[in-house]
Amino acid sequence: MADLSALALICSLTPSPAASSSELMARHVLDELAAHGVSGTSLRVVDHNVMPGVQVDMGDGDAWPGIRDKILAADILVLATPIWMGHPSSITQRVMERLDADLAETDNEGRPIMYGKVAIVAVVGNEDGAHKTVADTQQGLNDVGFTLPAQGATYWVGEAMQTVDYKDLKAVPEKVASATAGAARNAAHLARFLRTSQYPAG
Repeated sequence: MADLSALALICSLTPSPAASSSELMARHVLDELAAHGVSGTSLRVVDHNVMPGVQVDMGDGDAWPGIRDKILAADILVLATPIWMGHPSSITQRVMERLDADLAETDNEGRPIMYGKVAIVAVVGNEDGAHKTVADTQQGLNDVGFTLPAQGATYWVGEAMQTVDYKDLKAVPEKVASATAGAARNAAHLARFLRTSQYPAG
């Protein structure tokens, strides 16, 4: 029986229903989490009208408040992003900017509202840059209040200047599969611990 939940935000630039390597990587992470009692759902952010800004709600037509409610309801956030031009996608940057509003939001005991939630990052690309992308996103997530598990990221990058994507692979490389399994295992362990041992209020 699943006792924890995860939400994967897929930050592909490709709208549904086209295939997405980021979505496939997120699905692999959610499958690994399921093995540790974590139920999972996902959404492709580009399919929703997430308006630019740094407020919780940017007004009429903004889809972010509904997405934010899903984040708040989950124990684990999986942030899945492609690498473009050596950086996380622009959709990922928008998600990070919208999460910035929660620096000012607190729970009933005065803790930042994202305290007690775990975040892991999944990165795909066909150029180098995975370590920088993980560093950029994990730093921002940690600033907002998410807790990062040990080795809490997984990634795949293909050869530079080639055209093979993660979704084109016949099989997931063993090293990538191992990293995905480890990130999921550690995230589930940490989320379960934080469920019963929340951070102290200031």
